[in-house]
Amino acid sequence: MAKLRFAVRKFDPFERAMEQCWTAYQTQYPSEIAIEFVPLDLEELTEAFFDNKGLYNGDWDIVHINTDWVTRAYETKGLFALDDLLARNPPEDAGDAWPASLKDLQLFDGHTYGLPFHDGPECLVLRKDLFEDKDEQTRFQERYGKALVPPKTWSDFVEIAEFFTRPDDNLYGTVFAGYPDGHNAVFDFCIQLWSRGGDLSHDGIPVKLDQSLAVEALDFYRRLFREPTGLHPKSTAYESVQAGAAFARGEVAMMVNWFGFASWAQIDDASAVQGKVDIASIPSTKEGLSPSLNVYWLYAIPEGSRHKALAYDFIRFAVNKINDKRLTLAGGVGCRYSTWHDADINASIPFYNKLGELHETARTLPRLANWTQIAHIIDEAVSTAIKTEEDSFSLLAKAQQKINAWI
Repeated sequence: MAKLRFAVRKFDPFERAMEQCWTAYQTQYPSEIAIEFVPLDLEELTEAFFDNKGLYNGDWDIVHINTDWVTRAYETKGLFALDDLLARNPPEDAGDAWPASLKDLQLFDGHTYGLPFHDGPECLVLRKDLFEDKDEQTRFQERYGKALVPPKTWSDFVEIAEFFTRPDDNLYGTVFAGYPDGHNAVFDFCIQLWSRGGDLSHDGIPVKLDQSLAVEALDFYRRLFREPTGLHPKSTAYESVQAGAAFARGEVAMMVNWFGFASWAQIDDASAVQGKVDIASIPSTKEGLSPSLNVYWLYAIPEGSRHKALAYDFIRFAVNKINDKRLTLAGGVGCRYSTWHDADINASIPFYNKLGELHETARTLPRLANWTQIAHIIDEAVSTAIKTEEDSFSLLAKAQQKINAWI
C-alpha cells in the first residue's frame, strides 16, 4: 500500500484544512493509499528540505514550500516539474484560477514547479472595534488634536501604538515578529525600506544594504524595540504565527503582518476579536508608497518522491475551488479569484475582496538561490540593532560585506 508523506507548514488552520481535504479526497476517490502529515516550523522545514536532503532522498512526496526557498530548490534540482501532469490533467479552471502574482515565482525556464497553496500579502491588521469606539475616538482627539483613523504614516503609527498601550489591561498598540528566524524581521526591514522609497537592489547590485535609506529604515525599526512605549513585550520572542495569535487573543490593537492572520482572527471561534477585524494599507513616509510584500506558499513535489503521480493527483484535488474555499474557512488564505470574491467568504470576512488591491502593490524579494543565507545575514543585522548600541550604518556595512561573498 502506497503511503504519501507530506511536510506541512505548522499552523493549526493549515493542518486542519489538509486533514479535511484528505478526508474529502478519500470520500470522492476511495483507495488504500495512506498519507502522513508532518507539521514543521519554518526552520524545521528548511532543515528537512536542504540540510537533511529531504527534497532529494525520498523523505517527502508533497511539501509546503514558500517562495523564499523555491529558487534554491530549483537550482539544486530538488523539485519535480509539473508540466506534463498539468497538461494531461489540469486543475479546475487552471487558466483563469490565479493571478500572475501567484504563478510567476515558481516558474523557471518555462516550467512550473508548484501550485499556489496559501496567499495573503502583508498589510496593516486592525482591531476595528477599538478604532470605531466613540470613547476611544474622543480620548484620542483630546490627546493628539486629530481623529483616530488607521495610520497613513509611520509617525501616526507610533502615536496610535502608544495610545492603545495599556499593560494593566494586557493591551498593546502593536506587535512585531522579531524572533530571528531569517524571515519576518527581514520582511519588516524591507517594508521599512520600501515605504521610504528605497529598494534592496541598488546601483546594479541585487542586495545593497549600505545605503542611506536602509540606514533610515533600520534606525526607525530598532527604535520601535529600543523605546517600546507601544510594543507588545514579547515581540523579540515571537515569530509571525505567535504575533498573529497575540492579536487574536485581543492583546494588540494593530500590527503589520500577513493578511492570513487577519482572516483567521476574524472567523476563528477561539479568537477574542472574532468579527472585529479590518485591514488597511501599510503606513509609509510618503503618500502613494504604501508597499506590501508578496511571499506565498506552494504545493510542490520533491524530485526524490517515489509517488509523483499520486502526489500530483492529491495536489490537483487540493487546489480546486471547493478546497481553496475550505482552506479559507479553516483560517488560511485561498489563492483563487473565485475564493476572493465568494459571497459566503465575504459575508464572514468583509475585507476579503481587498486581496486583489494588495496584490497590485505587493513587491517580491530578490529571486536568488542563496536568498536564505542572505536573509539570515540581514536578520542578524536587524537583531543586533535591536540588542546593541552599534550604529545602523556600521551594522549594515558589515552585513553587506558578508552578503557580497554570496552575491
